[in-house]
Amino acid sequence: MTEAQDTAADSSLRTTGGAPPDDNGSSEAPAPVPLLDPRDGIPPVVTDEHSLAEVIAAFAAGSGPVAVDAERASGYRYGQRAYLVQLRREGAGTALIDPVACPDLSGLGEALGGVEWVLHAATQDLPCLREIGMIPTQLFDTELAGRLAGFPRVGLGAMVEGVLGFVLEKGHSAVDWSTRPLPEPWLRYAALDVELLVDLRDALEKELDRQGKLEWARQEFDAIASAPPPEPRKDPWRRTSGMHKVRRRRQLAVVRELWETRDRIAQRRDVSPGKVLSDAAIVEAALAVPVNVNALAALTGFGHRMGRRQLEQWQAAVDHVKALTDSQLPQPGQPVVGPPPPRAWADKDPEAAARLSAARAGVSALAERLNMPQENLITPDTVRRVCWEPPASVDADSVAAALAGYGARAWQVEQVTPVLVEALSAEVP
Repeated sequence: MTEAQDTAADSSLRTTGGAPPDDNGSSEAPAPVPLLDPRDGIPPVVTDEHSLAEVIAAFAAGSGPVAVDAERASGYRYGQRAYLVQLRREGAGTALIDPVACPDLSGLGEALGGVEWVLHAATQDLPCLREIGMIPTQLFDTELAGRLAGFPRVGLGAMVEGVLGFVLEKGHSAVDWSTRPLPEPWLRYAALDVELLVDLRDALEKELDRQGKLEWARQEFDAIASAPPPEPRKDPWRRTSGMHKVRRRRQLAVVRELWETRDRIAQRRDVSPGKVLSDAAIVEAALAVPVNVNALAALTGFGHRMGRRQLEQWQAAVDHVKALTDSQLPQPGQPVVGPPPPRAWADKDPEAAARLSAARAGVSALAERLNMPQENLITPDTVRRVCWEPPASVDADSVAAALAGYGARAWQVEQVTPVLVEALSAEVP
């Protein structure tokens, strides 16, 4: 057994209630303390190049890791751009930067190029940070660290409370951060989000080291930092909520046309697509394929609040679909890349289904022993791919090579390979 398995097997050392144990194996802690104000007060928001240059100089001269966070206006604006960037570093204090007024933060990114960035749920913030020129070369993700360490709740508030004993006020997490000027309570909340992030990082590093998982975490963080930007999603309209109700190809085409029309309008107006037209309304129109504006107006989501001009716009999209030839209509479902859905395995390949069942059971048991979520131990897609098309000769080397080929990190390969070798080698009843 590895050190991590030894640690996880000792129930007295497992994290419970959201907090790591103390040296005596107890997870009891004093009542958490509300964190109401940043220790240095709320800094002024940086909105000009002169102030930005001062921040860059201060943070370049700081020491240790830098805490980084970004606020978006999801549900209010189009896209996922950043509307506020928060940073904190020893020797530099806290900075709040308006990326609308200062859209190019590449100078700040370069000044922090050799510094470890501490983020919570890094993959959520990295795309919007990349857009403004902030790209870390090394990072520490406190959410992912919490998952690997076996914490039951890994939201920032829960982690700060369980690990550090402070309560963060989270009431402004879903506000419209594109609002200008930003209200003082929102700025206080934003500054507090990075106030203890480095402290949290330090505590989690110790906990991961205690469990023998620190090197595993470093490999995960390196993979995030070195990952290229994700490819644009193919046929994003297929992710419309309620799509499972739409069966016919012409109805699918209505969803596609309305979704793309809505997206163009939302982008032009810089508002969330859902504020232009709801997914439910799109699906309703696709199922009905209304014959005219009056029929469209009778559908849910196209009621009295919508003006005649808007109704005509949506009806024109529906009418356009009616004129399409069969060859122009989308096919139901997306082309399957890789294995078919697991529910179809029993009919298509019973032996593969048996391998997958054994592999899932083995991975689940291993994840429980290691006290971490299965998906962080190894992605379900990787398990499916190896089980659907196993190596011609099943042994540790071939399975390890297959896992690495699908992007598994070295620690994952080491832990999961024995489980999959056993699952792939088992005799089918």
